[in-house]
Amino acid sequence: MTPTIYFVRHGETDWNAEARLQGQKDIALNPVGRVQAEAAGRALAQMVAEPAELDFVASPLSRTVETMEILRGALGLAPGAYRRDPRLVELTFGRWEGQTWREVRRHDAALASLRERDKWNFTPPDGESYAMLRERLRPVVAELNRPTLLVSHGGVARVLLNLLAGVAEHEAPRVDIWQGRVLLLESGRHRWSDT
Repeated sequence: MTPTIYFVRHGETDWNAEARLQGQKDIALNPVGRVQAEAAGRALAQMVAEPAELDFVASPLSRTVETMEILRGALGLAPGAYRRDPRLVELTFGRWEGQTWREVRRHDAALASLRERDKWNFTPPDGESYAMLRERLRPVVAELNRPTLLVSHGGVARVLLNLLAGVAEHEAPRVDIWQGRVLLLESGRHRWSDT
């Protein structure tokens, strides 16, 4: 049985604010993202009686690392005392990374249309599909052996919703994944923190 997972999406970056596809590009948090990371730490403190007892794991990209360290600081924990797992990086949008969806639709209209029809299975040029990401994440989930806080990315959260909370493949890619909040995945269900 999978232990309880507390999931936090990294805070906002300038590329998020510009609606650019980040994927695996290493883009830093902006000031809003730092505030969101601290808010996620406060939200976690309301959800977990003993946060220090959690296993803390983050994607190694700078936006997730900084989010984790700010969050841990908000909890009064040593910022650097957590693991990094490269399997938790965002799915890659390949050649589309750095573009907005408007730009993708203008330059690659046929492929953008195909993606809209089947977001789960579509693979961008030189990129990765949600289906591929799910296979990358299965062993990560299987290795979890105690309640865990994961700091990662929107695509990772959508796949976890599919794997652990029964969200259908055609619905999962369309779920909004909030920054500054905590997504609880437990016993086949999910819910968001209030703040």
